[in-house]
Amino acid sequence: MSEPKKKIEAISVFDMLKIGVGPSSSHTLGPWRAARAFLGKLRDKNWLEHVQSIEVDLYGSLSLTGKGHATDIAVIMGLTNADPQTCDIAEIPEVCEYITNQKLLQLDGVHLISFDPATQIKFHKNFLPFHPNGMRFKAVLNDGKTLFETYFSIGGGFFVQKERKRAAKQRAIFECFPRPVNNAKELQAYCDRENKAVSEIVLENEEYLNSPEAIDAGLKDIWDVMLDSMYIGCHTEGILPGGLNVRRRAFDTHQRLKKGAEYSNKEEWIDAIRGTEVKFREILKWVSCYALAVNEVNASLGRVVTAPTNGSAGVIPAVLMYYLTIENHDADFQDIKKFLLVAGEIGALFKKGATISAAMGGCQAEIGVSSAMAAGALTELMGGTPAQVLMASEIAMEHHLGLTCDPIGGLVQVPCIERNAMGAIKAINACEMALDTDAKNAKVPLDKVIETMWQTAQDMNSKYKETSTGGLAVNVALSDC
Repeated sequence: MSEPKKKIEAISVFDMLKIGVGPSSSHTLGPWRAARAFLGKLRDKNWLEHVQSIEVDLYGSLSLTGKGHATDIAVIMGLTNADPQTCDIAEIPEVCEYITNQKLLQLDGVHLISFDPATQIKFHKNFLPFHPNGMRFKAVLNDGKTLFETYFSIGGGFFVQKERKRAAKQRAIFECFPRPVNNAKELQAYCDRENKAVSEIVLENEEYLNSPEAIDAGLKDIWDVMLDSMYIGCHTEGILPGGLNVRRRAFDTHQRLKKGAEYSNKEEWIDAIRGTEVKFREILKWVSCYALAVNEVNASLGRVVTAPTNGSAGVIPAVLMYYLTIENHDADFQDIKKFLLVAGEIGALFKKGATISAAMGGCQAEIGVSSAMAAGALTELMGGTPAQVLMASEIAMEHHLGLTCDPIGGLVQVPCIERNAMGAIKAINACEMALDTDAKNAKVPLDKVIETMWQTAQDMNSKYKETSTGGLAVNVALSDC
């Protein structure tokens, strides 16, 4: 009689790479999705049409940087049941302006109630237990009955109702993958035993959850949004919203780099870039330009892919675009697929062993993790062994340890946008270092750096964890900008 498979949280690549709306996965996408989940609770009880009023309380980091991260807007959109993956982004300002001015909200898109965001979305500086990103929804029915639900946005668009006390204690949603992976050591063991690449092991697990056709379609959608956000960012000029008066930089950089190349859409754009100069400085500028472009779109409440978060959404597309436009002009969807599968798996290791929430671990949990994801994924495409893939991920994270989250004005702009460019460059460098090294000589295993990251997160002062109460957020005032 065979032993039962141990239960390990089954995190799909589609969990780690979600299509959503900026500027923050934990402060925008998470609350948006939690609000929709609250609607689901009302529907399950057949209470929706009997709701008289709704109140939302935001706590801790969701309060301290909620305005800058558009948490109130996300909650409003979630209560209308708009889908962050498919809704018309251009309509978001109009919907919110109507609700604010008319003080009316179409709950779930069907039930009209009185709703004043100024008084019925409340910001509380105190923190709820378990996680800094807490929120409570309250619905009052016509007969006086009430429904309270508390949610925690734990990074990357994930939300739970009872947060883990530490990341190694997984939430109670499990699947028995054919090859369950809880840490990097187990992942490499599967690769070594079966003589397979990391992407092959990940794909076999993904096929337990989805059909091959659905996987391909989903990954194509993810890449399309990534490419779209780079393209839009490179072709949009002006000032970012929010009051910091940050000028978009990707547009200016792109104008200088493209050198008159002609194209009419984002697919032709890739070919046009392939024909430009590839000196070292130009490569650095192109990679930075890709990353800046994505996060300028993110800062404008545009559609991006959480990778693994919105604040770090630019790293992975920038590194993948580097491969497509610099390293391999013959690359096709199969290369993109491998890259995204490996990146998703590396991100899942960090989520299981540490955190991807800046409110829990600072920016090392966002830019650090995304850089590790991109480094490992690029290494496989460049011909690296599974051991070198894990080594590249370790190198990238090792040099992000302790990175703080201190957004000026609570906006995902300074220093967040530039950090994506730096994370992308570090990922490429980490890949090259791993490829030039016999992985047997590595001194720091990936699992150890994940454990160290979690310890660092626990030791980090809360003012450096997405609260805008320390670092650049207090040393650089809005008036300086």
